Amino acid sequence: MPPRDRCLPAGPPGRGRLFAAGPLPALLLAAVLLLSACGTAPKGPGGPVASRLGPEAARDVAMHALGLVGTPYRYGGNTPEGGFDCSGLIGYVYRHGSTPVLAPRTVAMLGDWGQQVSGEALRTGDLVIFGARAAAPTHAGIYVGEGRFVHAPSTGGVVRMDRLDGPYWSRQQVSFRRP
Repeated sequence: MPPRDRCLPAGPPGRGRLFAAGPLPALLLAAVLLLSACGTAPKGPGGPVASRLGPEAARDVAMHALGLVGTPYRYGGNTPEGGFDCSGLIGYVYRHGSTPVLAPRTVAMLGDWGQQVSGEALRTGDLVIFGARAAAPTHAGIYVGEGRFVHAPSTGGVVRMDRLDGPYWSRQQVSFRRP
């Protein structure tokens, strides 16, 4: 019997016909369904929904970030009570702003979120992404104006405001994104 005849039973389709041909067609169908559910999500413009925050909402984001200065750093943290890592801080601030926006949870995803803007076009509320020209971004913060950004820097630290032209940050690869 040819292989095709072993997989596809002859006769009209009906309840139980797939299983009447033996376990091979049922197992094949189960494998196809299982594997089709294992694919990765398509790479889109950078995560949930790219927003178009107006200037007032962007200022609100910056003010909210400034209000969290002094909150302890905690790897994986995303609340004021539990502490923040850099992407957790960004997600919290955007989620609790006057125009709530769901931000991606990882720095790698933040590196693709929204639209890239030049340093000359940078405005309050934009994202500051470090290491963006490398294989993957390594750190992120929220621009608050006048060359400053708020971020959750590292273990043992607190959320703080730093200058982009400071001794450390000015030597880092940086890009800017507008959610």
